[in-house]
Amino acid sequence: MKAFLQELHTQRWDDHRYYHHSRINQSLHLLSAVSFLVAYALLFVDPALAALLAWCVSMTSRQAGHFFFEPRGYDEINQVTDEYKEEIKVGYNIRRKIVLLAVWVLIPAVLWFEPSLFGLIEPATGLNGFVHDVGIAWLALGVTGLFFRVVQLWMQQSLATGLVWMTKILTDPFHDVLLYHKAPLHLLRGELIDPMPHVRHGP
Repeated sequence: MKAFLQELHTQRWDDHRYYHHSRINQSLHLLSAVSFLVAYALLFVDPALAALLAWCVSMTSRQAGHFFFEPRGYDEINQVTDEYKEEIKVGYNIRRKIVLLAVWVLIPAVLWFEPSLFGLIEPATGLNGFVHDVGIAWLALGVTGLFFRVVQLWMQQSLATGLVWMTKILTDPFHDVLLYHKAPLHLLRGELIDPMPHVRHGP
């Protein structure tokens, strides 16, 4: 258990120091985290609605922060290139994210033209039924994406690394609220980039 928690701490630390320099990105992660927490609660009431919220608000805000606001050049704080960070990233790097998001966008189109999903489900009736089916499909995509990466990490590194990463992903909303709750305040003060003095001194 001690090794598991240490690896979890390391993955969280690397994720923060390598990929969250932008205060806009941090603020979007705060929005994403809060909406994910709401989606977690909705899972017990309306799984389809939970998935719609998670993908349309939580994931889009989170990934927008990475794609559009996070600096992609040489990382002066950590003294590494962007290429190095993309290569060592435990979770979904930019290339993997593009594939995942492409599948996410395609799912509604597939269900629109093939409501029975090639005979796998009962075709939806009406707009509400279609939206519900999209939500359930997106929920399945999220679960599949999570376990797919765990299996990849198991094959590439170890099962422990994959399980730690899955734990990190599932608990990130709680952690991000604690970590980035002051980011909007820093933005209001005109601070676009986190100087990260704590990174220079280690975790």
